[in-house]
Amino acid sequence: MPSVALATCRDLPSGDEDGDALVSALAAAGVDARWQVWDEPSAQWSGELVVVRSTWDYTADRAAFLAWARSVPGVANPAQVMAWNSDKAYLRDLAEAGVPIVPTTWAAPGEPVELPVTGEFVVKPSVGAGSKGAGRFRSTAIAEAHAHVAHLHDASRVVLVQPYLADVDSVGETSLIYLDGVFSHAIGKAAMLPAATVNPLDPGFSASLFVEERISAREASAREREVGEQVMAYLADHVGVLLYARVDLLPAPDGPRVLELELIEPSLFLGYSHGAANRFARAIASRV
Repeated sequence: MPSVALATCRDLPSGDEDGDALVSALAAAGVDARWQVWDEPSAQWSGELVVVRSTWDYTADRAAFLAWARSVPGVANPAQVMAWNSDKAYLRDLAEAGVPIVPTTWAAPGEPVELPVTGEFVVKPSVGAGSKGAGRFRSTAIAEAHAHVAHLHDASRVVLVQPYLADVDSVGETSLIYLDGVFSHAIGKAAMLPAATVNPLDPGFSASLFVEERISAREASAREREVGEQVMAYLADHVGVLLYARVDLLPAPDGPRVLELELIEPSLFLGYSHGAANRFARAIASRV
């Protein structure tokens, strides 16, 4: 029986909540699966497909993770895709290609930061996951926002500033999941940042891999699917068909906008759509 290694982190040795279902579905598809911690020194990676799944600690040492990905033959998604996607500067590329993104400005350490003078906004690191390092501020809290910028810059992080799209508080976020380039299912996610929330990068907070999410099954709207297909067309043109992709959208008055594109280790929420685990297993099996 062919085998596949599912890469994870030390805190999740058997994967995320989809782990058991995925292993069972792979077995039904004729593939033997094993979980392996990505940075375990004794791990062997040659001779089998390596599918990156719950490596949720990679942002603590992005350079080491990308070096590992480049060293692994047969890794999915490819290492060069993970390098591009691990820095939210990729949003610039999507915007230049005509994909509607949440309006974003960037500021590297040492560069001045322009913060909005009205409304609410979000300040977060360009390299990060699970909402860690993200802060939501009102325009009346500029001093606090600048302090958060300084905290991120002191940690050598490039800062992103985005308007807070308030419709997410009532509508929530939509994630579109694609397997082998084909739309599989969608989920809804409740707003992640309550008012005046800051999720720091301090050591105590970093003990947690992610901010708790409230998930539900969702049927994507036609406009959401259109934006998702724009993103997938961009990927097909620039990097080819990927094993998995997740497009996270926020509602805006002029239509859905891309908040993030997840190509490294996203939760795929396989339990929220009938047959999704089997669809993913078949996509993996076709590449073994």
